[in-house]
Amino acid sequence: MHQLQGMDSSFVALETRNSPMHIGSILIYDPATAPGGFVRFKDILAFYQSRLQFSKTVRQRLVRVPFDLDYPYWVEDEHFDLEYHVRHVALPQPGDWRQLCIQAARIFARPLDLSRPPWEFTVVEGLGNIPGVPPGSFAMVTKVHHAAIDGMSGIDLMEALHSTDPHQPPPNEPDNWKPEKVPSTVQLLARSWLNNLRNPLRQVDVAARAMPGLFSLVKGVVAKDISLSGEMIAPRSRFNVSISPHRVVEGRSFPLADIKAIHALAPGSKVNDVFLAIIGGAMRRYLLSKGDLPDKTLTAMAPISVRSQGEKGDMGNQVAAMVAPLGTHIEDPAERLRYVHSQTMNSKAMTEAIGARNMTEMSKVSPALFMALGAQLYTRLGLANRVVPPFTTVVTNVPGPPVPIYSAGARLHSMMGLVCLTDGMGLAHVVQSYVDEATIAFTADRDLMPDPDFYAQCLADSFADLLAATRAPAAERATPRKKAEPAKEAVPPKNPARRGTKPAAASSKPKTAAPAPATAGAKRKNPPKSARAAKPVPNRATKPS
Repeated sequence: MHQLQGMDSSFVALETRNSPMHIGSILIYDPATAPGGFVRFKDILAFYQSRLQFSKTVRQRLVRVPFDLDYPYWVEDEHFDLEYHVRHVALPQPGDWRQLCIQAARIFARPLDLSRPPWEFTVVEGLGNIPGVPPGSFAMVTKVHHAAIDGMSGIDLMEALHSTDPHQPPPNEPDNWKPEKVPSTVQLLARSWLNNLRNPLRQVDVAARAMPGLFSLVKGVVAKDISLSGEMIAPRSRFNVSISPHRVVEGRSFPLADIKAIHALAPGSKVNDVFLAIIGGAMRRYLLSKGDLPDKTLTAMAPISVRSQGEKGDMGNQVAAMVAPLGTHIEDPAERLRYVHSQTMNSKAMTEAIGARNMTEMSKVSPALFMALGAQLYTRLGLANRVVPPFTTVVTNVPGPPVPIYSAGARLHSMMGLVCLTDGMGLAHVVQSYVDEATIAFTADRDLMPDPDFYAQCLADSFADLLAATRAPAAERATPRKKAEPAKEAVPPKNPARRGTKPAAASSKPKTAAPAPATAGAKRKNPPKSARAAKPVPNRATKPS
């Protein structure tokens, strides 16, 4: 038995019916590499059963302290049942990408049972009409509570439940796992009393260690090496209100080589700056079509992993964060990328001055009772509708395996991430890479974004604009140019969807010729000719995986 940390505990405290605090992914597998060329559900169960010993997450459940007087504990679940956690469904015909996204959104919207190990995997068969996805493929929709993993430990869980060889035999190492009894109420209260006595000393220690970082930040501001710009403060947008329990998920896939080529538009920029600029351009397009774009730039919270090599397999979250302006007020794509790069450099300087690790340590000494009460009051009082948001959206970058991996012998064909939402944040993005593919996926409140296929197309168009800018003459790239906004008639009409209604259906086929697991985007007039078309995430028809 071991206790959660402060940040992990906050994800438990924030859990509500409208805000289930789990993260996950949509994984698509090609069974052609498995023995016999197919995979049965019982093969998946047997494969997982043989590898449970490689993960600390899958057999532990949460035990909360009465009245939330202290952080919860992880306990090895004596009633663990693998078949409860791995489910099996099938799509009706025609089994297209949009159907998969709708099914994934429904699964993802349901809270996890926190009296059991907080994770569920759902095998989805019937993928019969997704261009680029091999016949007979199946998907896996995963959900794991955010208290158990962050992006990097989620990759470790992926490694535990996959192999690098489709014919790798089951591990012959003994499984020494042992269940634990749930501690009594008296034991939990006694532990909380002792921990609360020690907590003030821990707070003083963390504050003392944070002082040099704060001094370094002040010194940087005085020397004008760091700017405390007002652009770090986000304006309110349609996504920064209280959310409903309904979800949509979508995404797009792009060649990783093209993403790397784009960052040459801003010397010194990183691949992550390119992703932020693409998302900034997509949000600009989407909000312009709604007549709802603020004059000031929108911002993103970008988590930063501080997980050391020795903590690689540990549960929980080891992350700090920085705020990155998205340049949504800038029309020219190359100029937007240069702006994003300059702002992320400033944000990184602020984070490094304070110390990313110190930011994480501060969260570990926040009083559990106050954290739980604060989270409940924020939701019940509807403060998200009244308070200026600290950031507009989340963009989390999760690097995936650079080589193909396999589950039960089936090759992982493509992957896209899913992320939790909270009041005040109705849109969040996950950026992932896998082999030679990069995906930008998003999770949104269905009431705030009833047309996810259109926003996915905005992502594709924003990418196309940046790619086209890399092919422009150098002199033209050096001078920001004005670019006409999308014609109003090319924008799909607003969808008056209400809570409880389904989002408008999109075309059953992704628009582009070579998608990977992402979207069946709405058709647009006059697509950019100079850029390579982005692919809805699961399709890689033109490239062998």
